[in-house]
Amino acid sequence: MNKRTKANDQQGNMFEALSFEVAMTELESLIGQIESGQLPLEESLSAYKRGSELLQHCQKSLADVEQQVRILSESNQLQTYTDNK
Repeated sequence: MNKRTKANDQQGNMFEALSFEVAMTELESLIGQIESGQLPLEESLSAYKRGSELLQHCQKSLADVEQQVRILSESNQLQTYTDNK
C-alpha cells in the first residue's frame, strides 16, 4: 500500500467516527471563519481543504440514510444498508 492510500484510509477512518451533526457543526464553523476574511491565507486554504472533506463526509452520510429510507419504504422493515464500494 502506498503512502497516499494509507493517508486516505486513515482519513476515512477519522471521518467515520464523526457523526453527521458534529461534522456539520465543524463545517459551519469553518465557513464562518473563511467568510470573515480574518484568517491568513495558509489557514484559509487549510480550512477550505478540511471543509471539503467534511462536506464529502456529510454528503455520504446523507446518501447512506437516504438509501436506508428507500429500503425501508420498499419492504416496510428497516434493513441495514451496506456500502459495497
